[in-house]
Amino acid sequence: MNQADYLIKQLTDELAIPESGKQSVVLLDNVRSKSILFTFAAGAGLPEHVAPFDETIQIISGTATLTVGEESVEGKPGTWIQMVAKTPHSIKAETPVVMLLTLVKLWEEEIQL
Repeated sequence: MNQADYLIKQLTDELAIPESGKQSVVLLDNVRSKSILFTFAAGAGLPEHVAPFDETIQIISGTATLTVGEESVEGKPGTWIQMVAKTPHSIKAETPVVMLLTLVKLWEEEIQL
């Protein structure tokens, strides 16, 4: 194995939390998946939207109100949410937040085990 076969990231060191608004950086983007690290200032967020792929949200640090479909949940470090494609969702940071979003681009029938 060589370094091109893997990535190691310390997510809380990758991107500074802004004083206002949000920032993001793409950590990985290939044919199978896309991982995006988001940082949100307290009070910032993303309005309700949908994605064309299945996805997961992981809260790394901070707290946020996460709405998925009709359900709202307090997102805190360790919160993990999985959604199928086109599930409406939104986020509002209550404190400064670091969040990892992973989109799964391949459909189940395309994966050969």
